[in-house]
Amino acid sequence: MNVAELVGRTLAELGVGAAFGVVGSGNFEATNGLRAGGVPFVAARHEGGAASMADAYARMSGRVSALSLHQGVGLTNALTGITEAAKSRTPMIVLTADTAASSVLSNFRIDQDALGTAVGAVPERVHGAGTAVADTVRAYRTAVQQRRTVLLNLPLDVQAQEAPESTRVPKITGPAPIRPNVDAVAKLADLLGEARRPVFVAGRGARAGSAPLKELAEASGALLSTSAVAHGLFHDDPFSLGISGGFSSPRTADLIRNADLVIGWGCALNMWTTRHGTLLGPAARLVQVDVEQAALGAHRPIDLGVVGDVTSTAVDVHAELKRRGHRASREAPESTRWNDVPYNDLSGDGRIDPRTLSRRLDEILPAERVVSIDSGNFMGYPSAYLSVPDENGFCFTQAFQCVGLGLGTAIGAALARPDRLPVLGVGDGGFHMAISELETAVRLRIPLVVIVYNDAAYGAEIHHFGDADMTTVRFPDTDIAAIGRGFGCDGVTVRSVEDLGAVTEWLGGSRDAPLVIDAKIADDGGSWWLAEAFRH
Repeated sequence: MNVAELVGRTLAELGVGAAFGVVGSGNFEATNGLRAGGVPFVAARHEGGAASMADAYARMSGRVSALSLHQGVGLTNALTGITEAAKSRTPMIVLTADTAASSVLSNFRIDQDALGTAVGAVPERVHGAGTAVADTVRAYRTAVQQRRTVLLNLPLDVQAQEAPESTRVPKITGPAPIRPNVDAVAKLADLLGEARRPVFVAGRGARAGSAPLKELAEASGALLSTSAVAHGLFHDDPFSLGISGGFSSPRTADLIRNADLVIGWGCALNMWTTRHGTLLGPAARLVQVDVEQAALGAHRPIDLGVVGDVTSTAVDVHAELKRRGHRASREAPESTRWNDVPYNDLSGDGRIDPRTLSRRLDEILPAERVVSIDSGNFMGYPSAYLSVPDENGFCFTQAFQCVGLGLGTAIGAALARPDRLPVLGVGDGGFHMAISELETAVRLRIPLVVIVYNDAAYGAEIHHFGDADMTTVRFPDTDIAAIGRGFGCDGVTVRSVEDLGAVTEWLGGSRDAPLVIDAKIADDGGSWWLAEAFRH
């Protein structure tokens, strides 16, 4: 066994759940090492798609994923997806070949450590046969315990070295709970005791804490909401307001603005979640609970910052309120769902209103679904109108705000949750960018529903720049359903609600190939959430 295979097998033994990549000569043996260790490997058509698959798989499965890359060009091809993962603090190992130290004139030679650092990943390196296991364990430990995306460089000359005969791989546990300071717990209990209209906003850091947050909300009289990335955390709770931020319904926005105390639980409270602060009432007190000290008050001034994990903090504050004998009442709000908000249907002339499309698909598609979202003008519609069963039913890769990550994201999410119907909301721009991965979905026989919100343009720019010359961002209308069929998918063109009958037929069939829905959408004049963002 050589070092390349040893590293792959070590990652398998440590607990990598799945690996994705494009295999070349530089990562061939390491990939086979992963496979020999029992890690499922998905061969993507492009490294960028593989990166998004690995990112989504880790988010939706709760297990570390691996991204296997060739040196140089393999890494640069994957860089955007790696950046998204790094910004989102996705526990992921980027296992990339690297040129030998002596190969100073290699075409593939770049400073891979610097490249990883530049995009927010943690660079690590396998230095030799004697340290290969320790180097790999260090990278995995960083990914798991610090929730980081780690770039593990594996130079070609090191790969070829003979591996040690016997190695011991330790068990790596997840990050330890961080209990909040007693004084901080008391101060937060004071604020909850004084509040009459508290609202919780749960973020990515709260995805494992729904039960204690619900119990604390009941004791303190708080209403529940989430950031976009934690959508579904309080699904079906009568006191849930849905998403806080640009995707908030008018009723949700009013209730959050009326709060006298807003607590962000594992939530950055950034400009998107607070609508640049306009969702926060002028007299509202603001609290943040996070495991990272640096996160407290990073986006907005806060009245109290609590260092602690969400579960421990919620449990401790609840116990303190109970000790004090604090009881609060609350009333379940009227519906805060966008699906219940009246609107003027713009459908007609061969185009379907994106709200009508989204609402009808929410009714048609099975409730047990995992929804992934690409970026663009369209993205508020599937995010707001397609309900999800819980926080593991929504994959929102938007930390880098990049168009084109959606198809890879949807494939990774589907493999992490094979028990649910995978659904992708994507614009025509993002669909065309990532189109090669349709073949991957077909090859893997994933029953993926691809909803293409097709306005034959980069819609955000169309609506942002108003009366300017739009030649550079408008395109001829393409038959996306036919493109899907060309890849082996089922394809349907939707211009009216009646056309969605084909979706019902597909759902009742074998579902042995993806379904591409080419939805010719009506001009919305610029989606509401994007208009809100552009005003600031």
